[in-house]
Amino acid sequence: MPQPAHANDFDFAASGRRVFAVEADGLAAVAGRIDGAFSAACRAILASRGRVVCCGMGKSGHVARKIAATLASTGTPAFYVHPGEAAHGDLGMVTDADIVLALSYSGESDEVLLLLPALKRQGNPVIAMTGRPASTLAREADIHLDVSVPSEACPLALAPTSSTTASLAMGDALAVALLEARGFTADDFARSHPAGALGRRLLLHITDVMHAGDDVPKVGPDASVSEALVEMSRKRLGMTAVVDADDRLLGLYTDGDLRRSLDDEHVDLRGTRIEAVMTRAPRTIDADALAVEAAQLMETHKINALLVVDGERRVVGALNIHDLLRARVV
Repeated sequence: MPQPAHANDFDFAASGRRVFAVEADGLAAVAGRIDGAFSAACRAILASRGRVVCCGMGKSGHVARKIAATLASTGTPAFYVHPGEAAHGDLGMVTDADIVLALSYSGESDEVLLLLPALKRQGNPVIAMTGRPASTLAREADIHLDVSVPSEACPLALAPTSSTTASLAMGDALAVALLEARGFTADDFARSHPAGALGRRLLLHITDVMHAGDDVPKVGPDASVSEALVEMSRKRLGMTAVVDADDRLLGLYTDGDLRRSLDDEHVDLRGTRIEAVMTRAPRTIDADALAVEAAQLMETHKINALLVVDGERRVVGALNIHDLLRARVV
């Protein structure tokens, strides 16, 4: 398509700002109508024994898909069904326990209206989200959410812009209100996002990433520095714990301590006992802590490794920054 003659002189930034202003006005108008109908919709969804079935055609369909995804990830079981496909068999996915959230800004989408008799016959409550309270869908629904906006951001008033933004915001408002009412937590969110970064951060514990048993580098306080180095090299964690006969932590010796020892003319690698050069109060972490807590501890104190101890200060594990990187915690 050829560019118009004035394209080089067009103020794109002003046009973009105007869109934001128009859509902000639309959101403000819809926010002012969050009332008893909104509360009724939330109560109906909470009382439902089934899922929220979201449907809509065209741009409303895209919005309905996003609302379904947001609801499902925040504790409200939901899915999207295409109205056209529903009329040709997919309506079988909707059980009599489900509640339907139908989107149509005009409130007159034929494909959505065609489903109403079957839904009513099955006893499904219908929540409508439209921009026309007098429309067929608004009148036939059990609950109507008015998402009408003063104007579209499209200067031709043709492309759904402000109206779709308002519908998305209304869907978000439903999801968040339901989330808060259910007492949904960050842990709950992580369980529905196990492959995501948040899921890893909230579900992965120290025991999932630490080295344990014979893989933990440990020496006694009478070991020489060179014996500690052999243990560090064998276990490849860049450190070794110094423990008593009951595996209780006495200290820590790291690669950094080795560099300092080499600079100290009084340290004989074969003759100096490790307890003379170890760090006596090292940072540690509990085995039942989250892996992300280890990452935060390392970052805060600028260290690359941690010993894992139990309630009696026995060394039960060890990990370093590379373990957290492999687990994609950091």
